[in-house]
Amino acid sequence: MSQIRNSRAAYLSFFQRPTAAYILIVTSTAILTALGLVMGLSSSSVKAYETTGSTYSIFYKQLIFIVIGGGAIYLAVHLKQMLWEKMARFALVLGGIALILPRAPLIGRDINGNQAWIGIGSFTLQPSEFAKLLLVLWCAMMLRRYHERESEKSQFDHLKILAPGAILFVGLIMVGKDLGSAIIVMGIVFAMLFISGLEGIYLAGATLFGFGGLSYFIFTSPNRLARFSAVLHPFAPGVYKSAGWQTAHSIMGLASGGFFGVGLGASRQKWANLSEANTDFIFSVIGEELGLLGTLIVLILYAALIYGIFRTALHTKDLMHRYVCAGIGAWLMLQVLVNVGSDIGLLPVVGVTLPFVSYGGSSLLANFIAVGFVLSVIRRDPEVRAALRSKLQREAE
Repeated sequence: MSQIRNSRAAYLSFFQRPTAAYILIVTSTAILTALGLVMGLSSSSVKAYETTGSTYSIFYKQLIFIVIGGGAIYLAVHLKQMLWEKMARFALVLGGIALILPRAPLIGRDINGNQAWIGIGSFTLQPSEFAKLLLVLWCAMMLRRYHERESEKSQFDHLKILAPGAILFVGLIMVGKDLGSAIIVMGIVFAMLFISGLEGIYLAGATLFGFGGLSYFIFTSPNRLARFSAVLHPFAPGVYKSAGWQTAHSIMGLASGGFFGVGLGASRQKWANLSEANTDFIFSVIGEELGLLGTLIVLILYAALIYGIFRTALHTKDLMHRYVCAGIGAWLMLQVLVNVGSDIGLLPVVGVTLPFVSYGGSSLLANFIAVGFVLSVIRRDPEVRAALRSKLQREAE
């Protein structure tokens, strides 16, 4: 009994520390990134060998992205608050330009029917990943201005100030037919409106408007409509070999993994059954190779990361920082829910990556910069600075 009490006390003691959020975010991000590198090698080896003749080609690219991401997170952590605020002021313009670039001649790239990339030679970038962070910064700045206004305020103003940015970003993203990114952008705006205290009736109206727009994009595209219909019966004879193929084989991979998995590198579904095994369906490969245990560990790591981010949002006194951290937490949580929901057959496949785990330089860099911002907010807290300085001194001794 005494051991249980001691362990419970140690657990509670950890969460009472000023550095708890910092440790949770850094640790979970590092483990998820390392796991993504390992599972990226496993899930991409077949595809890499078929396209380049080397099983390590995609793995090496991801490793380069991680090294660049390490530099990006360092810069984000040490970037001055004034520069973040300047970026927020121009975020709508910068995000709009970024989302227009995939339609530019020479550099625009069409991948899997979505014109959402820019590229020079073999190097490609997806601007919508960075636009998500820019939108969070802009929304946070606008919400802070709303709350600091001395003139009379109404709940409708609350909604009205964010609508132009949301409509602009979703519209430009849908021009490139990237429904997955559009859903995440809409989700980020709704989450920030909810967190900022928008009344239920206005939030319900915004939600209905969002679902209406989403329904339009779905029903006007036979391909999207087929993918949404496949969620209901992916194994149906008329669906399985077309729109239901990816979902059906993702479910098969997760089911065949059992509790401990079939073993690292032993996935069968990555052999041409899952065309995006290292991006959209990497969670399915984790479930097949590492089993239910592996998927639960991944979800626990995401829970720790998102908890740390929202805890930072609650503890910071700066209103803009609070909204940015909350927006980043909502963004990462939505991406995890949509990706995992697609892989387990609860949601249609819309091409959303799993943060820090899926292959892709754009999403990885954007996620690293976002986490870097949260860590910079934590490090500005006097208690956290003192605790970190004390820890470094003890380690030096």
